[in-house]
Amino acid sequence: MKPLKRIFFIFFIFFRYNLSEFIFFPVFSKKFKKNSPRSSIRLRQAFERLGPLFIKFGQVLSTRPDLLPEEFIKELSRLQDTLPPFPYHDVKKILETTYDQSIETLFHDFNKVPLASASVAQVHEATLFSGEKVVVKILRPRIKKIIQQDIRLLYKLSKFANRFKKFSRFKPIEIVAEFERTLMNELDLRRESANASYLRKNFLNSELAYIPKIYWEYTKKNVMVLERIHGHALSDLSRLRKQNFNFKLLAEKIIELFFTEVFDHNFFHADMHPGNIFVAGKPEDPHYILVDFGIMGSLSSQDQRYLAENLLAFFKRDYRRVAELHLESGWIASNVRIEEFEAAMRTVCEPLFGKALHEISFGQLLLQLIHTAQEFHIIIQPQLLLIQKTLLNVEGLARQLYPELNLLKTAKPFVERWMKKQLGFRAFLRKIKENLPYWAEKFPDFPDLIYLALQKYIRRN
Repeated sequence: MKPLKRIFFIFFIFFRYNLSEFIFFPVFSKKFKKNSPRSSIRLRQAFERLGPLFIKFGQVLSTRPDLLPEEFIKELSRLQDTLPPFPYHDVKKILETTYDQSIETLFHDFNKVPLASASVAQVHEATLFSGEKVVVKILRPRIKKIIQQDIRLLYKLSKFANRFKKFSRFKPIEIVAEFERTLMNELDLRRESANASYLRKNFLNSELAYIPKIYWEYTKKNVMVLERIHGHALSDLSRLRKQNFNFKLLAEKIIELFFTEVFDHNFFHADMHPGNIFVAGKPEDPHYILVDFGIMGSLSSQDQRYLAENLLAFFKRDYRRVAELHLESGWIASNVRIEEFEAAMRTVCEPLFGKALHEISFGQLLLQLIHTAQEFHIIIQPQLLLIQKTLLNVEGLARQLYPELNLLKTAKPFVERWMKKQLGFRAFLRKIKENLPYWAEKFPDFPDLIYLALQKYIRRN
């Protein structure tokens, strides 16, 4: 579709779904509003109608609670990235061009029917000549060119929207730039393979999760080959129930998996929806299998400490400490009265303690803290937004498995153990041991550095 025609099509869809409050049709919109669904639902439907790039864009927006109201976050999270498969003759052409050999010499067996098909890539089963069962993920033909065309259109639309105060506060140009970075990363399957390989290292011999092996000798920029896994989709609860899986244990393990990734490994799977999670092992001792490693997250040690201390302060209902943590991190201006911020935190958190323990949501807590922080002009770090979205997903999955799950009981001991590791004499010794090689390398330079510092001091005085 030509650029001008595509722009008119986008405008038409926004008009068709009565999204004039977002764009340009206030005069015509009133007669549609009486029986139309909520704006958030209409926006999701419009993105679905506009195709894969806008579905991806909606998914990125769903990770930005600092910009959109909660209703929009929830609705955009429902967007499913699916698309009809591209034909086998294109698959064959891509593989043979990439490897410069026929598909018959690459694989002992290759299933022409795809396992799954999404906007960026599709997946096929295959067997290597070694007998190993694998899946082959292949980027769609001409996908980069198609995406770049739509990205250019999004930039034009965002620049136009940025002229209006109503939209400029949402930082449309920055959102499109962030979206472009995310999508371009997904177009290099070597990056996803590296993510999977690193996550696999973290969970080797783990009872919590299994990560498929990457076959690096077959992996290219547009093709990824990984171990074929077998398990039950987490979304198929009826099948899991028939197999007599322990749902309470599954719920506890997925929470433990999340906290292990965030605090112990500092590298977490940030796309934890049911389609990317499988259950394997014995019903009385299950473990998870994760797939799709395009979106990953990590935290600085400061962010880890911030998150852990905030959670612990919340457990203790110590809102003064929550306020102090924000001040210490430099995220609120020094002229903000800490008592005001403490009162705002109490207003957000205290109603949660009026609920039953199994109804308390950490994800909702973080979401409300983010919205409250905006009132004090705090710029929320992108990695914390990503972790909030992931925590919300994981919590939802855990509650779907076992609605009576007490998250406080499951998470508090884990966070307390992690904080104990970071503090105290043992932590002090561990940090000395970690830094000793660096200090030993720099120690011979100390006399010269001291001499130069003294010379500067003498000249200055």
